Amino acid sequence: MAQYQEILNDLTKGQYAPVYFLQGEESYFIDKVVSYIETNAMDESMKGFNQIVMYGKDADIPTIINHAKGYPMMSDRKVVIIKEAQELAGLDKEVGEKYFVNYLENPQPSTILVLAYKYKSLDKRKKLSKAFVKHAVVLDSAKMYDNQLPTWIEGYVKDKGKKIDQKALFLITENIGNNLTRISNEIDKMLINIPNEALITSDHVYKNIGISKEYNVFELQKALSYRNVMKANEIINYFKSDPKSNPLIPIIANVFSFFNKLLLIHHSQNKSDKHLASLLGVHPFFVKEYMMAAKNYPLSKVIDNIRYIKIADMKSKGIDYPSQSEGEIMKELVFTLLH
Repeated sequence: MAQYQEILNDLTKGQYAPVYFLQGEESYFIDKVVSYIETNAMDESMKGFNQIVMYGKDADIPTIINHAKGYPMMSDRKVVIIKEAQELAGLDKEVGEKYFVNYLENPQPSTILVLAYKYKSLDKRKKLSKAFVKHAVVLDSAKMYDNQLPTWIEGYVKDKGKKIDQKALFLITENIGNNLTRISNEIDKMLINIPNEALITSDHVYKNIGISKEYNVFELQKALSYRNVMKANEIINYFKSDPKSNPLIPIIANVFSFFNKLLLIHHSQNKSDKHLASLLGVHPFFVKEYMMAAKNYPLSKVIDNIRYIKIADMKSKGIDYPSQSEGEIMKELVFTLLH
């Protein structure tokens, strides 16, 4: 994220590099850099002549290089953007590599060439990757860890001139996952509906992000924490009745994250709220609930439950186990976790 912020800071100062290579699993930061350059690098009146946007699957390397080498018309700058560059044929071949390496060694100074290589990265051992590192601005956009999400969301909300309370923050992180594009879109839609509210609360999240107030991952985690069999089964039956809105794999991931945190608590010598909050990547507000859950699940049960979760994950992916519906897998998993 620091790397992304450095690039964005330079762009906002009007400092553009000849070549940008944006790669990695997290598309959010890649899209933000591309969007900024596409919107701001050139006056709107000049874009028709001097800004070229292509998609990897529809482009070829010689054409891209020819565009990049060309001079701008009635302007001091030309912008060439390749979106979905991971679909560009021949980029991993010797001929394609040669085209780019030659251009990188002597780029057209009046051109800004941007390649958005999303969802994966080039092999760092390859000549092309080394050439980008040496001659271009490279963004390595890795997936954000779950324990980094609350801080990122708080920062995103702060940039919008708002604050968010801890329960609302927890609901977003536990129910939407770590897809930053989806998180930012959901927050933006919510803010449209609450323009005059300074603080985002859990009620705002329930009303605007399509999360049931009674039946969601947050409430399932609470039911598991208290070993409340009746409430846990109510939630699972609700999930089972609407599998499209409550897909199994994200639920399994959240339940695994919960029991993994309990495992960390059991192994930690330092049980202070401050240390555990840092260790678990949660706000100190939630530490007492995790401590109570750790008491309800001794270490041996936590280890067994992590094994049950892994089995449910394999079942959900059709690996080594007979086929079952998502609802059946979920119900069986919750039963084994609680008993």
